[in-house]
Amino acid sequence: MTRTQRLDAFSKLGELLRDPARLADREEAAHRAFSKNNWFTVENGLRSLDAIAGQMLTRDALTNWLSHYPAEPAEPRQVGVVMAGNIPAVGFHDLLCVLISGHSLLAKLSSQDEMLMRFLIRSLLEVEPAFADRIQVVERLNAADAFIATGSDNSARYFEQYFSKKPHIIRRNRTSVAVLTGAEDDAQLERLGNDILAYYGLGCRNVSTLFVPDAYEGEPAYDFTPLLRTLEPRTATYMAHHKYLNNYDYNKSIYLVNRVPHLDNGFLMVTEAPDPANLVSPISVIYYQLYRDQEHLGTLLASHADKIQVVASAEGWYAGSVPFGQTQYPRLVDYPDGVDTMAFLGTL
Repeated sequence: MTRTQRLDAFSKLGELLRDPARLADREEAAHRAFSKNNWFTVENGLRSLDAIAGQMLTRDALTNWLSHYPAEPAEPRQVGVVMAGNIPAVGFHDLLCVLISGHSLLAKLSSQDEMLMRFLIRSLLEVEPAFADRIQVVERLNAADAFIATGSDNSARYFEQYFSKKPHIIRRNRTSVAVLTGAEDDAQLERLGNDILAYYGLGCRNVSTLFVPDAYEGEPAYDFTPLLRTLEPRTATYMAHHKYLNNYDYNKSIYLVNRVPHLDNGFLMVTEAPDPANLVSPISVIYYQLYRDQEHLGTLLASHADKIQVVASAEGWYAGSVPFGQTQYPRLVDYPDGVDTMAFLGTL
């Protein structure tokens, strides 16, 4: 297959995923995903498919992206991908990179995200059957010439040892943060709520820590009341999800028993990070850390650079950040861990 044929195939996949006449197929796949993994609600499954179709699989986006990678591989390689499964269809970007770059894919799917990934593979083969001999779903990756693996910090150590003799990308735990100034309006806080709560906070692009201004020279401490009040209308939705509710009840009981200071709007709690080195808050909890000024904020964020996937702020107030509400809509160039997957594949 030529590069043009591969680009055409993924562009057609985007059209299929956006086709209103095929909504029933997408809904069926989302229901299957939910039956397999109750964190993957139908709404979240469809949200993920919409994000893939709208952000990654338009012809313009694909064409502009590929223009930065003109070289074709001298010889197609078999690339083994250990896919994550923390949010719906999270492994699709790696699938896209491997196949559109001209290589073959050996995919080890996560047991938590099998249904939607198989749906996307079937849909791709529907629009371009020629990919059939370039995609294998496997349990073992022994035959791979190179590897891409995503997992926890613990599993990453295993991956480093297991894949050390061949080219590889190993991804570790990451999370996202938001910077607030205290001047945010309700609309901005509502969008921040999406960054915090989408996919129940399970993704590396979910905001789990807020950096807020410290009180000084008699000024009041940062007031979280507007954020919690703005998000209160979501209470029924999140408390109706039994897995989320279990996490909320457990964390609330721990905070109450241990007398940990926290704020609570009935489904989401805010507390100061117990360990400044840890940015990942428990489900149903959002951490905060204090910054004195822009210089101090820059120092804090730099100290966490290897753990931060995305920084969000109001209308991109902080340099290099994305606006509130955009963390869950990665572009093709927003590579996990900041490692250029396409550049890596081009070296094989």
